[in-house]
Amino acid sequence: MPKHYLIYPLLLVALIVGSSALAEGIEPRKGWQIINTDKSFPALVDSLVASVKAQKMGLVTQASASAGAKAQGYTIPGNRVVGVYRNDYARRMLEASIAAGIEAPIRFYVTENSDGTATLSWKTPSFVFEPYMNEGGEALQQLAQELDTVFQAIADGAVTGTN
Repeated sequence: MPKHYLIYPLLLVALIVGSSALAEGIEPRKGWQIINTDKSFPALVDSLVASVKAQKMGLVTQASASAGAKAQGYTIPGNRVVGVYRNDYARRMLEASIAAGIEAPIRFYVTENSDGTATLSWKTPSFVFEPYMNEGGEALQQLAQELDTVFQAIADGAVTGTN
């Protein structure tokens, strides 16, 4: 058996063992916003999607290890990464810094907690774009600050359900 086939079972074991960390929530870290909610995981995902639309942003990507695991017959705590952006922001970002384009879309992360509630977290756009500020200058700084406000509004709407 080729060696690269051995990596898949090891990754699956790591994912399942590591899922206990997901169930306990996200620890505070530099550049992140973390909001623990009383909402269930599916309710928070739905509310986040509605809030993205309410803020007139684009839901660009979605990925979920828990959905993938379920398709393979495994159950792990819910998690979903939601990439959010909009073309006018993309154009401004690329005018300021081509390299910063690797960071779009900026993501929210919804995780299911062991008590059935869910947590919403994200890296602030200012933090995400920080490595590109020398190149992007004032234009990128202004864009990041605007996006900080938009992402906070999305989060507030998702958590409160007032979209």
